[in-house]
Amino acid sequence: MTHHSGLSVLNSVRRIVQALRISSRHSESQLGLSSAQLFVLQKLSESKTAVSMSELAAMTLTHISSVSVVVSRLADNGLVIKKPSPQDGRRMEVQVSEKGRDLLRIQPRTAQEELIAAVERLPEGERDQLARLLHRLVEEAGFSGTESAMFFEEGDRNSEERDNPR
Repeated sequence: MTHHSGLSVLNSVRRIVQALRISSRHSESQLGLSSAQLFVLQKLSESKTAVSMSELAAMTLTHISSVSVVVSRLADNGLVIKKPSPQDGRRMEVQVSEKGRDLLRIQPRTAQEELIAAVERLPEGERDQLARLLHRLVEEAGFSGTESAMFFEEGDRNSEERDNPR
């Protein structure tokens, strides 16, 4: 890799991380929510009916365990309603509460939403190539052994430190 291409790659990653961090700080200072919580709330509000956790994970392009943690925090704040599915009582469904809808009326799109929209605008071949290259970069850097959490969502710090001793 030439110096220029390495610099270009790292600068692009820095710009993405910076935009995500700024978005996260804004939502935390203005709303008291992490950017992950705001992102999940926004995606959930796009559905007119309650959705399952697996459906919400697909909507947010994350793993069900990651979205479940975020939904629990949103429910604790009264921003979403969790209830058993009428069709299958073992399955939980979630929907935005009125308090959550009120909050969303004043909030612009998150950097995560902008990033996803930008990826979706790429032609399919370029998206596939980007996915392959990013996957390879993650593997080369030694970051592939961990589950990917939602951006800037605080989890169990002890398990994160145990799993990622850096």
